[in-house]
Order: sequence, then structure tokens, then C-alpha cells
Amino acid sequence: MTETTTRVEVEGGSLDVRVNGGDGPALVFLHYWGGSAGTWDGVLAQLPAGRATVRYDQRGWGRSRDLPGPYGLQRLADDLARVVDGCLAGRPYVLVGHSMGGKASQLLAARRPAGLAGLVLVAPAPPRPAPAVTEEYRQGLSHAYDSPESVAHALGQVLTAAPLPDDVRATAVRDSLAAGAEARREWPLRGIAEDITAAARDIEVPVTVLAGEHDVVEPPEVLRSHLLPYVPQATLTIVPGVGHLLPLEAPAAVAEALRD
Repeated sequence: MTETTTRVEVEGGSLDVRVNGGDGPALVFLHYWGGSAGTWDGVLAQLPAGRATVRYDQRGWGRSRDLPGPYGLQRLADDLARVVDGCLAGRPYVLVGHSMGGKASQLLAARRPAGLAGLVLVAPAPPRPAPAVTEEYRQGLSHAYDSPESVAHALGQVLTAAPLPDDVRATAVRDSLAAGAEARREWPLRGIAEDITAAARDIEVPVTVLAGEHDVVEPPEVLRSHLLPYVPQATLTIVPGVGHLLPLEAPAAVAEALRD
């Protein structure tokens, strides 16, 4: 089936949600800080034809740039809940959250919503912030997307360990710049440092965690120590040769995990 766009009302406006009403539990995708619905293009291309999917630009980013704040994790989880309710009509679904989207997905999963069948966390921000997430680190991170040059540096030196095709890299640069100033600052200054361990303990569905072998943003050892103890039913799989942007660096590996 072909994707269609559905408008979902949320606090302060609406989201344009891309829906493929195919078979199986729906896969609901949430992108990283700097990403968009298009972050998942390579993954969707590897999935079986006709698989039900839902994706959208999160509040403050891309097509949702003009939605008002706040842009914190609880609001992102609220938006996600509205999307699920508005697009899936009670059918079962799996949340697929990358990095920042992974942390927002944990918050919604902790609410134990009806229909949630599982959680796939792709290089997720863990519920307990790592010691490396200092004030100095967060201030520096808040400037990573200030310009095309700073985004290119982040992509080449921090976010990836495997080369990206030119068109994928160009899209990633564009997406990273397509945010309002307040939304761009919210995650590095506050969201990444928010401790949600109390909520994470309430997650009851099966959880698959994918980590990039060479990820320096959320390294495998950080996920072992700052996620797995708080989500006991989670299993960790390490994807070799890649960094933090698994949906862009290793879309086939992400799709394989989703097929499983």
C-alpha cells in the first residue's frame, strides 16, 4: 500500500502523519534529535511490502516546526499517544524510537497504553543519564546544529562511523537545520539529562535494544549500565561497524530486527 498523510490534532495544532495501513502490528517510528520522518526511508525500503507503518516529524522539527512548545519529553510522549490513538484505531503496534525518540518512546510505553505489543529502541538515550552528560557537554551539544558546517562536523566526527551516501548525508544536514531554536535547544539542555528511570521500570512489553558498535553518543557499555538494569525485559544487540545513526548507516540491520 502507498503512504497517505493523516492530520492528527495535538496540543497547540496538528501533526501531518504518514501512514501505511498494511499488515501486521503497525511500526510507529520516532526520529532522533536532528532527524525527521524521512530518517526512516532506508529502513522502510528494507521491510516487506505492505507492512503497516506510521511516522511523522516530531514537534518543533521539519513539517512540525511551527508547533508551539514546550518541547520536552513528556510533550513528545503526549504527541505520540495522540498519533497512536488517531491513526491506529486500537490495532496492535510496536514503537520504534531512535535516540531522543527512544527516550520519548520509553515514556509512552511506561504508561502501558492499550495495543502496545513491543518496543524497539535504536541507539536510545537511556533512562538514567550517563556521567558524561555534564553541563559542559550539554552546552556544547546545544550548538551542534548551529550551521551547515557544524552539522557536517557532527555527522562526520561524532554521529557516524560508517560512510553515508551523499544524498543521505545531504538530507541529514537539511533535517538537522529544520527546527525552531527552542526545539533545537530543548533536548541537549534538558531532555538528554532527564532521569526517567522510575517510569522505565513500569514498561511491561518486550524490548529490543540496538546499539552501534562504535557509537560514541550512546555507547553499548552505557546502555548496559544505564538502560538494561531499569528495563529488565530488554535485550541488547550490537550492530557491528556503525555509530549512532543506525537508521542511516545500517538500515538493513534495523529492518532485520523489526522483521524478527
